[in-house]
Amino acid sequence: MNDKLNSSNNDSFALFNLHVEVIESNRPFVCSHHIGQGFDVIGENLIFPSGGSFSLYALAALLPLLPAKQRITDSNDWMTTDILIACPDPYCGAQFKINRTKKCTFRHSECTVVPLPTDQNNG
Repeated sequence: MNDKLNSSNNDSFALFNLHVEVIESNRPFVCSHHIGQGFDVIGENLIFPSGGSFSLYALAALLPLLPAKQRITDSNDWMTTDILIACPDPYCGAQFKINRTKKCTFRHSECTVVPLPTDQNNG
């Protein structure tokens, strides 16, 4: 095994920015959601509009999905096609739409201090 660090400058990877928005369904809302409420995900950051709010419980339900939605996925993967998430309250009709927006490029060396292995196939 080679312990030398990868000296290549090509340590880039792509993530999608996301926009999450409350949309209506055919059932009434019982939580504090409002149509159009939402936020953006840019890199590792959640960006809320000035004065914006978002339900803590809905956010808790969405958080596990957001990093996966940011990644490039196979066109047949459900993570690519499914964009509507139901409110975690079974009595609430709100849905959350997760749209991929702009694709951005990041560098491994700017996101972590853990070096890439020389042979990335054996990392």
